[in-house]
Amino acid sequence: MDIERILATIPHRTIGLIGDLFLDRYLDIDPARDEPSVETGLTAYQVVGVRSYPGALGTVLNNLAALGVGRIVPIAAIGNDGEGYELRQALSAIQCVEMNGILAVPDRRTPTYTKPMYGAKELNRLDIKNRTPTPPEIDDAILNLLDDAWPRLDALIVLDQVSEENCGVVTKRVREYLANLGERHSGKFMLADSRERIGWFRSVCVKPNREELQRCGFSPADLSTKTQRTVFLTDGEKGIQVVSASGSVLVPAYPVSGPVDICGAGDSCSAGIASAMVSGATHEQAAAFGNLVASITIQQIGATGTATPAQVRARWKEVTRP
Repeated sequence: MDIERILATIPHRTIGLIGDLFLDRYLDIDPARDEPSVETGLTAYQVVGVRSYPGALGTVLNNLAALGVGRIVPIAAIGNDGEGYELRQALSAIQCVEMNGILAVPDRRTPTYTKPMYGAKELNRLDIKNRTPTPPEIDDAILNLLDDAWPRLDALIVLDQVSEENCGVVTKRVREYLANLGERHSGKFMLADSRERIGWFRSVCVKPNREELQRCGFSPADLSTKTQRTVFLTDGEKGIQVVSASGSVLVPAYPVSGPVDICGAGDSCSAGIASAMVSGATHEQAAAFGNLVASITIQQIGATGTATPAQVRARWKEVTRP
């Protein structure tokens, strides 16, 4: 694997993202400031800091930006609400991101994971999601944006995060449109990730983990046959099983010592795979680069990590040291 070629190439590449863009909001609570509520007598937690980050599709985006991808084109629909404002503000701070593919829709909510942090302890998460079907006019707008962006994309990453069917960006109609694009443009790398519906994609590469594969009911070989593309099956500390019509190869993970935090590991792996593929790597080499990036991000405790080129180089020297 030539990591220098990858790191030198991606600043000249454009990668698109389509799917569910969330806001990750952290509420920093100071336990020393707890006070009783006059109205209820319950403890009123005192928030002393609010931190907002792009989540879900935004986590993949953050990783692409950290690696040094030249242009990133997200295509998503969010709400025209306060959470959407926070999300757009966070995204606009990333210079390589094009913002005109993000729709602000008046009658939809911005999906949000709110994480109250009571000192160092994370309390129950508060989720905001759309639980009604995505209107057809939003599908129309998303597909028009995809058509506009498609000719200048070197690769496209698809993230189907919302569990409720047809309630997010990657609806049945969008998924079928992506399949048609994949059939007509088989030379352009497309990678799909889905918590609940990985077996519903075709004509795109897919990246399930072991649990997601079991839920869809396919073996890795069957899934590759259905999609007619390569399957990147992530399997924790074992690595990635790369499955295609020509066979199956296990690309081992890189060893990591000390505590780990796997939050966002799959998203950082997707960013690594796509970055390698647009740099001319093979599927196996791309899986190895995805493993390398993930081995960096999982060592960032208490945060959804990213990997910079300097960190990639340092980690590569560490794992290849005689």
